Amino acid sequence: MNRYRLLLLAASVLAAACPVSAGDAPQWMRAVANAPLPDHDEKTDAVLLYAEHIDNVLSVDKIKTRVRIVYKILRPSGREYGVVPVSFNAHSKITGLHGWCIPTQGKDYEVKDKDAVEVSLPKIEGSELISDVKDKLLQIPAADPGAVIGYEYEEEEQPMVLQSVWSFQREIPSREAHYSLQLPPGWEYKASWINYSETKPTESGSNQWDWVISNVKAIRREAEMPPIEGVAGQMIVSFFPAGGPSSNGFNTWQEMGKWYVNLTTGRRDASPQITQQVTTLTASAHTSLEKMKALAQFVQHDVRYVAIELGVGGWQPRSAADVYTHHYGDCKDKATLLSSMLSQIGVESFYVLINVERGSVTRETPANIGFNHAILAIKLPPSLSDPSLIATIQHPRLGSILFFDPTNELTPFGQIGGYLQANYGLLVTTEGGELVELPEQPPAMNSIQRAAKLTLDPAGTLRGEVTETRLGDRAWSERWRLRNVSKSTDQIKPIEDLLAGSMSLFQITQASVMNLNQTDRPFGFRYNFVAQNYAKNAGGLLLVRPRVLGVKTSGILETKEPRRFPVEFEGPSSDTDTFDITIPAGYVVDDLPPAVDADYGFASYHAKTEVKGNLIHYTRTFEVKQLSVPVAKADELKKFYRIIASDERNTVVLRAASP
Repeated sequence: MNRYRLLLLAASVLAAACPVSAGDAPQWMRAVANAPLPDHDEKTDAVLLYAEHIDNVLSVDKIKTRVRIVYKILRPSGREYGVVPVSFNAHSKITGLHGWCIPTQGKDYEVKDKDAVEVSLPKIEGSELISDVKDKLLQIPAADPGAVIGYEYEEEEQPMVLQSVWSFQREIPSREAHYSLQLPPGWEYKASWINYSETKPTESGSNQWDWVISNVKAIRREAEMPPIEGVAGQMIVSFFPAGGPSSNGFNTWQEMGKWYVNLTTGRRDASPQITQQVTTLTASAHTSLEKMKALAQFVQHDVRYVAIELGVGGWQPRSAADVYTHHYGDCKDKATLLSSMLSQIGVESFYVLINVERGSVTRETPANIGFNHAILAIKLPPSLSDPSLIATIQHPRLGSILFFDPTNELTPFGQIGGYLQANYGLLVTTEGGELVELPEQPPAMNSIQRAAKLTLDPAGTLRGEVTETRLGDRAWSERWRLRNVSKSTDQIKPIEDLLAGSMSLFQITQASVMNLNQTDRPFGFRYNFVAQNYAKNAGGLLLVRPRVLGVKTSGILETKEPRRFPVEFEGPSSDTDTFDITIPAGYVVDDLPPAVDADYGFASYHAKTEVKGNLIHYTRTFEVKQLSVPVAKADELKKFYRIIASDERNTVVLRAASP
């Protein structure tokens, strides 16, 4: 159950418990209640009639914000906009929360701050254990089709960073959006626009500025699209006090890096216990690489992922000594401990802040705190060269640096997952921050290789053995799925899913998992199966599909609506299938499918069916070469997937041999 559904459930309980009172909607809401709607289609659940965001910067330590929102509900599924979650933490407080509904008939409804409840964010596996971020939740009644609902709240914040993000583009169209900024005398600001044409502000008072945007198009979600942060229109506004930037402000990535250096100073200092642990872990290691691998494995597997994020703790790591003592921490804590341990063997390393939603931060993105993960960049000794160290770049000043995610316990040292590849992160050194692009690994490093030796009988039953070997994220995903599975019957569930997607009747007769916990070795399955009625009898002929297992095609572009956003792949990959099917005695091949050679630059697919003695020999490769397919090439990708689909349906025709 996702976060919003949990909030919706909480709101429904709240609505049942709290009485609804009558109360006239305010004039600012009534002024837009009957305004013309922005452009929309029949699938639009609601429209945003009016949005207002006012930031009043009082000092480096205090900002007051007022938000006003007005929606019109168009469809029953738009009722979710009647649930108002407003987030806050120990450094902010919400005041004056009100909500109203102007129904299609009858009197207005009002709900007030006293009718709201405070809820902690739901615990999601892999997320924070303890966090001071909460939601103040308000349920606006009668949010039915045709109704106009609105709410208003004020917030007082002690800002961690002197910056505000105005996210004015949403999943529904907006008629009118306002942002206002009030600064103290002598202060300045810098506004940076993302994914939208810049709108100039008007000066409405002494050091007060207003921006207005009208008729903002909705972002309709599409399968395998970039993250919302990477496509939605936003304005990032940074504030600068008179006399120069404050300790909690920055204008460039370099300045943000210095801000983070201040947060992390002294955090990587090693305790005597850390020094002793490093000595123990590296005692039998003979090379620098062996020592680094030993330390990385310790932090990956012996330090549990537990996040306690209170206030600035969402950004500031705990000390390495504290993380080691308690043997738990979040991503930045684990990076801190590993960095401390590496320093004990003379290896320097640096924090890298990154957003795991690749595309949320790009080279054009202005400096902001839009990161949600921390990893390490390890400066490799000049003499160290090893083919296992794939995730490296040559930095002009630091030399060869290796990126490594100590939070990901299932990706071996020397590699990174697809969520980090070709992604932009903030490399933090003593000189400040630098936005760098992480490397893209070769497709062969993320692969599935299936090989099957099968036998077909005259009744159409197919049986035999399959060996499947996985590398990279293909291995990581299965290890993660099976990490807490103990029963052998449950361990073969991925095999059952694969067979069920490829044939109607089957039975697994034997199965085993290879290298489940040996993350530095290829993961794999080995299994035997029997599939009745696999080959179809048609007028004395046997029709056999040589592509026995696995589906590479996709129907994500088979829609009536034109594609609006690029198609994003999870990472470069290269998959190979080799299937040998023994022909039943007394049958010969009458017809073979044509070979397929499709290469569109972003991906390629090659398939071939041959007869080798009494075998049908089928081979194919599917390779993803580019991680993003632009909208201009969506039709090419659709054609590419259709070519694959055709090959996956093709059959070999067998007939009885002439006497």
